[in-house]
Amino acid sequence: MEEQSTRLAVIAIVVEDTENAVSINSLLHEYGSYIIGRMGVPYPAKNISLISVAIVAPSDTISALTGKLGKIKGVTVKTAYSKV
Repeated sequence: MEEQSTRLAVIAIVVEDTENAVSINSLLHEYGSYIIGRMGVPYPAKNISLISVAIVAPSDTISALTGKLGKIKGVTVKTAYSKV
């Protein structure tokens, strides 16, 4: 089987239901071997958290992670891929 090439991407996660933080953190831990950096910014005035995740992984792995994150109630996810 041919090894898939990896992609560099940034995943932006908007958490509008902070009750689901455990589910989000569990998924990020599951994909931790691909994650090269992560930053979380709470915004208590609106009860929202913003998380950015830098990741290097095969495209299908990134898609699987973002798909799982997007299924969590109160979570919006967008991904930006590097062109190189």
